[in-house]
Amino acid sequence: MSNPFPHELSIGDVYFSPLLPAVLLAFLAAVITVMLLNRLKLSRFFYAPAYVFIAIMALYLVLIDTLWIKF
Repeated sequence: MSNPFPHELSIGDVYFSPLLPAVLLAFLAAVITVMLLNRLKLSRFFYAPAYVFIAIMALYLVLIDTLWIKF
């Protein structure tokens, strides 16, 4: 039984994990979210903003992996 979804992405002769674009998209979405939180001055309510950034990125990564990349 074969999986119709690709297990790796190929650019030329180099193979990449499908998690790589998901991580990049999660990072960009987290940066935009943190910039929005800073602009609205909501980041002052967080004790450790760096940990919040990592947590937001992890949430985006799980959402992207669940909804966009199908394994």
